[in-house]
Amino acid sequence: MKKFLFFFIAITLCFTLVACNQKSGQTNNVSITMGASERFSNAEIEEAINSVKKKFVDFKGCYLTQLWYDETLSDSFIDEYMASGRGSTNGVKAENVIVLRSAFTVDSTGGDGSFNPNSTYDDWNWILIRDSKDGSWNVDDWGY
Repeated sequence: MKKFLFFFIAITLCFTLVACNQKSGQTNNVSITMGASERFSNAEIEEAINSVKKKFVDFKGCYLTQLWYDETLSDSFIDEYMASGRGSTNGVKAENVIVLRSAFTVDSTGGDGSFNPNSTYDDWNWILIRDSKDGSWNVDDWGY
């Protein structure tokens, strides 16, 4: 009985250590592109980029490879977000919404299990909102 208990504890410990060893989302080698903007200053866009990078740390087993701002694309996604997305119910004003796009890869673990292992996700959207022109950007939604 002691051997069984020891074996059970050893196996449980191994599984626990493997689960805890999963890497946080990596953003250290990301290529950033900021397109021209009439709506936001470079500092505002950089703050939005930093907010996405902070959120991406939660994407275990994933590697952010590209992150970019394109005002034309952002504006079209904002229109959709305000008409039928969370923007239609959360009270945010369109001038306090920005959409960034990204690409990232997923390692063999499949991230947290919600991504395809050993895959690449292109044109991933990050919708960020703020309370006011002077407020901080917060990631409100993401995905395709």
